[in-house]
Order: sequence, then structure tokens, then C-alpha cells
Amino acid sequence: MKMPSTGLQWTYLSLALFGLVGTWYFNIQFMNEHGGVFKVVDFVKGGYANNASTSLSNDIIVVGHAFFAWSFFEAKRLEIRGWWIYVALTFVIALAVMFPLFLMVRDQKVTQAESRSTARAGRLAPTT
Repeated sequence: MKMPSTGLQWTYLSLALFGLVGTWYFNIQFMNEHGGVFKVVDFVKGGYANNASTSLSNDIIVVGHAFFAWSFFEAKRLEIRGWWIYVALTFVIALAVMFPLFLMVRDQKVTQAESRSTARAGRLAPTT
């Protein structure tokens, strides 16, 4: 992964960092409440503790599945290697981190392709 080079890429990286802090602060609080251990079953139960948390959990599940499906085809189209790493780390780190990181890498690929296309068009342009 390269460093961001556009404002949009910096925005995606910033969102990923906010996602990391915003999720892991509470993950650590959860672990502290459960003897320093991350208990997946208890974590999932907490996500379905009431109607509000159930709504948010279901929302995240749908968005996550949409991200996985879209990013799979987008990674193939733009030849982004290691797509599966984004999916795996979504479960280990957070969707709030991996989705913006994928968007940043995607934007880097698109920007790179546009630069090549512009350079190629410049070489092919007739001179007067």
C-alpha cells in the first residue's frame, strides 16, 4: 500500500484511522468487562441486546456483505492484489477500517490508470 497522494485518499485514510480508534476503544472496554478476553459469542449477543443495537448490527452486516461483493469485482477489474486480506481483516480489525482502506487503494489504482491514459493520449495527439 502506497501513501495517499490526493485529498480523497487522505480522507479515506483519516476515516480508517477514526474507524480504528472508534471501534477498538470500545472493543478494549468490552474485553476489560469480560476478564481481558474477547468473547465472540458475548460480543455478538451484545450487538443484539435491544432493538437499537439489533438495527445497527443488521445494518453493518448488510453493508459488510455489499462491500465484500462489490470489492471482489472491483479488485478484479482494477487488478488490486490481496483482496482477501481486506475481507479477513474486516473480521479481525473492523469494517470501519478496512472499507476506507480499500477505497483508498482503489482510488490510487484509478488515479494511476488515469495518469497512464492521459500520458498515452498525449503521446498519440497529433502535433501541429
